[in-house]
Amino acid sequence: MSYDAIVIGGGVVGISAAYHLVCDGAKTLLVDRRDAGRATDAGAGILSPATNTRDPDPWLRLAAFASVYYPQLVDNLQVEQDGETGFATCGMMLVAVSYDEIESFAIAREHIFNRRDQRGEAAEEDLYEISSDEARRRFPALRDVRGAIFYRDAARVDGRLLSAALHRAAEARGLAVKHAGVEQLLIQDDVVTGVITGGETLSAGKVVIACGAWSQAFGDQLGVHIPVEPQRGQIIHLGLGDTDTSSWPIISAVRGHYMVPWPDGRVVVGATRETGSGFEARTTAAGVLEVLAEALRVAPGLAQAEVREIRVGLRPYTEDHLPVLGSVPNIRNIYLATGHGPTGLQLGPYSGKLIADLVLGKDLATEIDAYQITRFL
Repeated sequence: MSYDAIVIGGGVVGISAAYHLVCDGAKTLLVDRRDAGRATDAGAGILSPATNTRDPDPWLRLAAFASVYYPQLVDNLQVEQDGETGFATCGMMLVAVSYDEIESFAIAREHIFNRRDQRGEAAEEDLYEISSDEARRRFPALRDVRGAIFYRDAARVDGRLLSAALHRAAEARGLAVKHAGVEQLLIQDDVVTGVITGGETLSAGKVVIACGAWSQAFGDQLGVHIPVEPQRGQIIHLGLGDTDTSSWPIISAVRGHYMVPWPDGRVVVGATRETGSGFEARTTAAGVLEVLAEALRVAPGLAQAEVREIRVGLRPYTEDHLPVLGSVPNIRNIYLATGHGPTGLQLGPYSGKLIADLVLGKDLATEIDAYQITRFL
C-alpha cells in the first residue's frame, strides 16, 4: 500500500496534521499506537497567550498565531457537524493570594501590560486589573486576593473532544487509520520512503513524526538526537455538585498552578511538572498532594469538592520549552512535529497545520526557523 503521507502519532498535533493533509486531498495514513499517558487526553486546555509572561520569544509568536487560528478550526468542525470540541471563551484571571506573591505579581503585571500597550496583543478593555472583590465575585471559591488581572478573551478546549472531532472530520475525508506501532522507518539513499508498521511495509511520499514524548525513539534511525523527554503531569477533576460554574473564569495562580471550570459543576486543578519521570503514566501520593494543596491554598472554597477523576499525561518536554517543528538534516521527506510541553492543546492544532503545509510544499504563514531541530545540533 502506498500513501502520499504517513503521520505517526494520534495526539492533537498528529491528528491535526492528518486532518489538514486530507483536507488538501493528500492520501494519508495515521499510525497511532494509542499509548497510555498521552498528553492530549489529560491536558487542561487553556488558551491564553496574552497572560503568559514569556516575552518576547518564539513560543509567544507561535501562540499568538495559534490563538487566532483556533476559532477558525472550531467553526469548520462545527459546520461539518463533526461534534463538540469543548471550545469556549470563558475569560481568565491571574491572581496573587498572599503577601509574599505581591512582588511576583507586580513583575507579571508589568510584562503583560507592557506587551498589551506596545504590541497591541490585546485591547485595553479586554485585559485589565480588577479589584479583590471583583475577583471573588467572578470565582467565588477564592478567599484572599492580593492582586488580580482579568483577560476577557481567554478560552478553554477539551483535548479529548477536539481530538475525536478531528478524527471524525479527517476520516470522513478519507483518512486511513492503523492502530499499531512503527517498528522501522524505510530509508533509501537518505530519503524516507515509508514505514514498517505491525509487520506491514507501507510506502509514503512523506512521513511526519508526531509522537509526543515518544518521538525520541526515531532518533537513532535518523542519525539525529531528538531532545524530547516525558514530563509527567497530574491533574485532578473536582466536582462541585449543583454549583453553577458555567460563568467562572480560568484561574492562573502566580506560582504556576491553574484551575479550569467547566459548565457541568466541574473544576479541573493542576498540575505537576515532573521532569525526569520517565514513561510512568501513574498517579503518585506526592503529586496529588501538591495539586490539592495548591488548589486549596488559592481557592479554599473548593475544600468540600468531590474528587471525580485524576488524569496523568506525559508531556513532550524540551529543555528550551519550544516545540520541534520542521525537517531533519540530511534526510529528505521526513518531518518532526513534537515537543510542545504543557502547551500542546494551545499550539497543537496550528502546529499540525504548519507541518501539513510544509509537507504539501505550501508557503508557511508562520516562520518556523526557531523551532527546527538544528538549534540543538
